[in-house]
Parts: sequence; C-alpha cells; structure tokens
Amino acid sequence: MRIHLTSVFVDDQAQAERFYTEVLGFVKKHDVPVGEKDRWLTVVSPDEPDGTELLLEPAGHPAARAYRDALVADGIPLAQFAVEDVTAEYERLRGLGVRFTQDPVELGPVTTAVLDDTCGNLIQIATTPQ
Repeated sequence: MRIHLTSVFVDDQAQAERFYTEVLGFVKKHDVPVGEKDRWLTVVSPDEPDGTELLLEPAGHPAARAYRDALVADGIPLAQFAVEDVTAEYERLRGLGVRFTQDPVELGPVTTAVLDDTCGNLIQIATTPQ
C-alpha cells in the first residue's frame, strides 16, 4: 500500500493552480472538467512526476470550510512539504511575496516554517536530517 493522492481544499482552483505551480514549483498532472466550473486538478513534484499527486479540491462543502477555518485560526498547517533547505526556500518564497505565519524554526533535528497558500490553508515546509 502507498499514498497515491491527497488533497487540499482551495477557495479558487485557478488561483491555487497559479500558486502551487508558479510559486511553489509543482507541475500540473491532471486537469479534467468536473461539472460546470470545477476541475479534477492535480499537481506533482517535478522531481517525482509519477509520485503522490496533490488534488487542488474545491472547498465548496460547508464542513471543508469550517475545518480549514478552524485549522487556520489555531495556526495548524493542513499539509507539510519536504524541502532541501527550509531557510533557503523561505527566502526564495518571501522574495516572491509569499506570507509566512511562522519563520524558520529549528525543532531538534527538523527545521520548519509555515506559509499561507493564498487559497485558505496554512502549509508547513520542513527539512529533516538525511
């Protein structure tokens, strides 16, 4: 068994596509119309094009919105992405205008930072020892 797909609920799929591809650097994998305005829109790491897909899922369901709002209010990231160097990625993303809710912090052998994905979620980036 392996993880094939996971998702983040987003307010606007077009905005999410731009942020996750142009800013974070993921690559669009699938973009299939679903209904009148929604899409089955997934992105993957350019380093693992056949790896785990991230579904940029519309946050239309009231439970999704309540769940995300509660996490953001408590400062809890919805997802975590691995990066080679949190501090370098933090500087790169800040240079692109990304807002961070937590600057890089060393937590023992792990360094983390938390960013706002502009789509209703907090996302943690982390570097772990090799």
